[in-house]
Amino acid sequence: MAESVRQMSALMRKEFLLEWRQRYALNGMLLYIVGAVFVCYLSFNARRGQLTPIVWNTLFWIILLFTAINAIAKSFVQERAGRQLYYYTLASPQQIILSKILYNTALMLMLVFLGFGVYAFVLGNPVNDVPLYMLTLVLGAIGFASSLTLVSGIASKAENPATLMAVLSFPIILPLLLMLLKVSKNALDGLDRSVSWNEIGTVLAIDAIVLTLSWLLFPFLWRS
Repeated sequence: MAESVRQMSALMRKEFLLEWRQRYALNGMLLYIVGAVFVCYLSFNARRGQLTPIVWNTLFWIILLFTAINAIAKSFVQERAGRQLYYYTLASPQQIILSKILYNTALMLMLVFLGFGVYAFVLGNPVNDVPLYMLTLVLGAIGFASSLTLVSGIASKAENPATLMAVLSFPIILPLLLMLLKVSKNALDGLDRSVSWNEIGTVLAIDAIVLTLSWLLFPFLWRS
C-alpha cells in the first residue's frame, strides 16, 4: 500500500512539473477564463447585479465546461507512445489513471474557484447560499476531471483524438451538467438545502460510477 501511494505521488509530481515547465498551457487557461468573463460583460452590457440569476448561472457553467475540456483534453493525448511504454514498466494502470484524475481534479479546483472569483467580481454575486454553491463547484470539478480524464485516455488511442473526445464526452458530461445546474440554481435562489439532496446524491453517484469504471476498465485500455 505504501509503495502504491509513493508511486502515485511520484506520478502526480511528474504532472505538476510538466505543467510548470509548459506554463503557457496554464497561462492560456487562465487567460481563457478572464477573457470569457470579459466577453460576457461586453456582450450583455451587464453591470454588476443586472444579469438575471439564471443567465448568470448558465453562463458561468458554460465557461467552466469549456475550461475543463481545454484543461483535461491533453491528459493522454500529449503523451507519446514511447513515454506511455515507459510508464507501463514503472507503475500499474490503476495508479496511472488515479494520479491523472487527482492531478486534473486539483487543477480544476484551482480554475473553478479562480473563475468564480473573477466572475463574481466582474458580474456580481447573486448567490444566496454560498456554501452549497461551493459544494456544487467541488462536485463539478471532480466529475469533470474524472469523466474527461477517462475519455481522454480512450480518445488517445484513436487517429483523431480531438473529434472522438468531443463525441464521447457529450453523453457523459450532459447528465452531470444538468444536475449541477439544478443544484446551483437552488443555491442561487436560497432554497432549503433538503430540496437539493436528491440531485447531490445523483452527482455523487455519477462521480463514483466514473471513478469505478476508470479503475476497472483502464487496465484493458492501457494494455492495448
